[in-house]
Amino acid sequence: MKIKKMKKSKKKSYIYLFTGNGGGKTIAALGLGLRFYGQGGKVAVVQFMKGRKNIGEFKVQKKLGGRFKVYQFGSKKFVNLKRPSKTDKKLAGKGLEFSKKILKRKPDLLILDEINLACAARLLKTRDVVLFLKDIPADTDVVLTGRRAPRELIKLADGVSIIKKVKHPFDKGIRARRGIEF
Repeated sequence: MKIKKMKKSKKKSYIYLFTGNGGGKTIAALGLGLRFYGQGGKVAVVQFMKGRKNIGEFKVQKKLGGRFKVYQFGSKKFVNLKRPSKTDKKLAGKGLEFSKKILKRKPDLLILDEINLACAARLLKTRDVVLFLKDIPADTDVVLTGRRAPRELIKLADGVSIIKKVKHPFDKGIRARRGIEF
Protein backbone atom coordinates (compact mmCIF):
# COMPACT_ATOMS: atom_id res chain seq x y z
CA MET A 1 0.00 0.00 0.00
CA LYS A 2 1.45 3.35 -1.03
CA ILE A 3 1.11 6.26 1.39
CA LYS A 4 0.76 9.76 -0.01
CA LYS A 5 3.37 12.26 1.12
CA MET A 6 2.03 14.99 3.40
CA LYS A 7 1.29 18.28 1.69
CA LYS A 8 3.28 21.21 3.02
CA SER A 9 0.90 24.13 3.16
CA LYS A 10 1.79 26.06 6.27
CA LYS A 11 3.84 29.21 6.57
CA LYS A 12 5.59 28.50 9.88
CA SER A 13 6.58 25.70 12.15
CA TYR A 14 4.52 25.11 15.24
CA ILE A 15 5.91 24.16 18.61
CA TYR A 16 3.92 21.99 21.04
CA LEU A 17 5.06 21.46 24.61
CA PHE A 18 4.02 18.74 27.06
CA THR A 19 5.10 19.25 30.67
CA GLY A 20 3.92 18.62 34.23
CA ASN A 21 4.44 16.02 36.92
CA GLY A 22 2.00 13.49 35.46
CA GLY A 23 2.84 10.52 33.27
CA GLY A 24 2.10 10.58 29.57
CA LYS A 25 4.17 13.43 28.13
CA THR A 26 6.26 11.18 25.91
CA ILE A 27 3.20 9.10 25.07
CA ALA A 28 1.32 12.23 23.93
CA ALA A 29 4.25 13.25 21.74
CA LEU A 30 4.58 9.76 20.26
CA GLY A 31 0.84 9.67 19.58
CA LEU A 32 1.21 12.89 17.62
CA GLY A 33 4.16 11.26 15.85
CA LEU A 34 2.04 8.26 14.88
CA ARG A 35 -0.64 10.60 13.56
CA PHE A 36 1.94 12.36 11.37
CA TYR A 37 3.31 8.99 10.24
CA GLY A 38 -0.20 7.77 9.39
CA GLN A 39 -0.70 10.81 7.17
CA GLY A 40 2.48 10.05 5.25
CA GLY A 41 4.83 12.27 7.24
CA LYS A 42 8.40 11.71 8.37
CA VAL A 43 8.98 11.72 12.13
CA ALA A 44 12.29 12.11 13.96
CA VAL A 45 12.40 11.52 17.71
CA VAL A 46 15.48 12.74 19.57
CA GLN A 47 15.52 11.44 23.13
CA PHE A 48 17.55 13.27 25.74
CA MET A 49 18.63 11.45 28.91
CA LYS A 50 17.48 8.09 27.52
CA GLY A 51 19.79 5.36 26.32
CA ARG A 52 17.94 2.10 26.85
CA LYS A 53 17.16 0.21 23.67
CA ASN A 54 14.48 -2.00 25.28
CA ILE A 55 11.80 0.73 25.34
CA GLY A 56 8.80 0.34 23.07
CA GLU A 57 9.27 3.49 21.02
CA PHE A 58 12.85 2.52 20.16
CA LYS A 59 11.86 -1.03 19.22
CA VAL A 60 8.86 -0.07 17.07
CA GLN A 61 10.87 2.03 14.63
CA LYS A 62 12.06 -1.16 12.89
CA LYS A 63 8.45 -2.10 12.19
CA LEU A 64 7.43 1.38 11.06
CA GLY A 65 10.30 1.85 8.63
CA GLY A 66 12.42 4.79 7.62
CA ARG A 67 9.81 7.52 8.11
CA PHE A 68 9.80 7.05 11.91
CA LYS A 69 13.24 7.20 13.51
CA VAL A 70 14.29 7.35 17.17
CA TYR A 71 17.72 8.60 18.21
CA GLN A 72 18.94 8.42 21.80
CA PHE A 73 21.37 10.69 23.62
CA GLY A 74 21.67 9.42 27.15
CA SER A 75 23.16 6.67 29.23
CA LYS A 76 21.30 3.59 30.39
CA LYS A 77 21.28 4.97 33.93
CA PHE A 78 19.00 7.63 35.35
CA VAL A 79 20.46 11.14 35.44
CA ASN A 80 21.16 12.68 38.83
CA LEU A 81 19.13 15.85 38.24
CA LYS A 82 20.80 17.77 41.08
CA ARG A 83 24.32 16.76 40.08
CA PRO A 84 24.38 15.63 36.45
CA SER A 85 27.65 14.11 35.32
CA LYS A 86 29.91 15.55 32.65
CA THR A 87 28.95 12.58 30.50
CA ASP A 88 25.24 13.41 30.84
CA LYS A 89 25.92 17.01 29.81
CA LYS A 90 28.06 15.90 26.88
CA LEU A 91 25.40 13.48 25.64
CA ALA A 92 22.70 16.17 25.88
CA GLY A 93 24.91 18.57 23.91
CA LYS A 94 25.41 15.90 21.24
CA GLY A 95 21.64 15.44 21.13
CA LEU A 96 21.05 19.14 20.48
CA GLU A 97 23.75 19.22 17.78
CA PHE A 98 22.23 16.11 16.19
CA SER A 99 18.81 17.78 16.26
CA LYS A 100 20.24 20.60 14.15
CA LYS A 101 21.65 18.11 11.65
CA ILE A 102 18.49 16.01 11.42
CA LEU A 103 16.62 19.03 10.07
CA LYS A 104 18.53 18.57 6.80
CA ARG A 105 16.52 15.34 6.33
CA LYS A 106 13.35 17.48 6.46
CA PRO A 107 11.22 15.67 9.02
CA ASP A 108 7.61 16.78 9.16
CA LEU A 109 7.68 16.36 12.94
CA LEU A 110 10.65 16.61 15.27
CA ILE A 111 10.04 15.31 18.79
CA LEU A 112 12.57 16.47 21.37
CA ASP A 113 11.79 14.04 24.17
CA GLU A 114 12.81 15.15 27.70
CA ILE A 115 14.40 18.36 26.44
CA ASN A 116 12.43 20.40 29.00
CA LEU A 117 13.98 18.45 31.86
CA ALA A 118 17.41 18.53 30.19
CA CYS A 119 17.18 22.33 30.31
CA ALA A 120 15.84 22.41 33.87
CA ALA A 121 18.66 20.13 35.06
CA ARG A 122 21.18 22.34 33.23
CA LEU A 123 22.31 19.61 30.88
CA LEU A 124 21.53 22.14 28.14
CA LYS A 125 21.35 25.91 28.21
CA THR A 126 17.76 27.00 27.68
CA ARG A 127 19.03 29.94 25.64
CA ASP A 128 20.68 27.53 23.16
CA VAL A 129 17.45 25.55 22.82
CA VAL A 130 15.42 28.75 22.25
CA LEU A 131 17.83 29.87 19.52
CA PHE A 132 17.57 26.44 17.89
CA LEU A 133 13.77 26.50 17.98
CA LYS A 134 13.62 29.98 16.47
CA ASP A 135 15.55 28.63 13.48
CA ILE A 136 13.29 25.63 12.72
CA PRO A 137 12.22 25.53 9.04
CA ALA A 138 8.56 26.24 8.29
CA ASP A 139 7.90 22.69 7.09
CA THR A 140 8.80 21.04 10.42
CA ASP A 141 6.65 21.06 13.54
CA VAL A 142 8.30 20.41 16.90
CA VAL A 143 7.18 18.74 20.12
CA LEU A 144 9.01 19.33 23.40
CA THR A 145 8.47 16.97 26.33
CA GLY A 146 9.59 16.71 29.92
CA ARG A 147 8.66 17.96 33.34
CA ARG A 148 9.84 21.32 34.71
CA ALA A 149 9.68 23.14 31.35
CA PRO A 150 11.52 26.48 31.55
CA ARG A 151 9.34 29.58 31.18
CA GLU A 152 11.21 30.58 28.02
CA LEU A 153 10.14 27.37 26.28
CA ILE A 154 6.55 27.71 27.47
CA LYS A 155 6.46 31.28 26.17
CA LEU A 156 7.87 30.25 22.78
CA ALA A 157 5.51 27.29 22.27
CA ASP A 158 2.30 27.63 20.25
CA GLY A 159 0.55 24.95 22.27
CA VAL A 160 1.22 23.93 25.87
CA SER A 161 -0.31 21.04 27.79
CA ILE A 162 0.41 20.52 31.46
CA ILE A 163 -0.09 16.91 32.49
CA LYS A 164 -0.97 16.74 36.17
CA LYS A 165 -0.53 13.60 38.23
CA VAL A 166 -3.65 12.75 40.18
CA LYS A 167 -2.45 9.24 41.04
CA HIS A 168 -0.12 6.69 39.49
CA PRO A 169 0.53 2.97 40.00
CA PHE A 170 4.04 3.90 41.23
CA ASP A 171 2.33 5.42 44.30
CA LYS A 172 1.26 1.89 45.28
CA GLY A 173 4.74 0.50 44.70
CA ILE A 174 3.90 -0.98 41.31
CA ARG A 175 7.03 -1.11 39.16
CA ALA A 176 7.29 0.16 35.58
CA ARG A 177 5.58 -2.21 33.17
CA ARG A 178 6.67 -3.17 29.67
CA GLY A 179 4.44 -1.49 27.10
CA ILE A 180 3.04 1.05 29.57
CA GLU A 181 5.97 2.90 31.15
CA PHE A 182 8.64 1.68 28.70
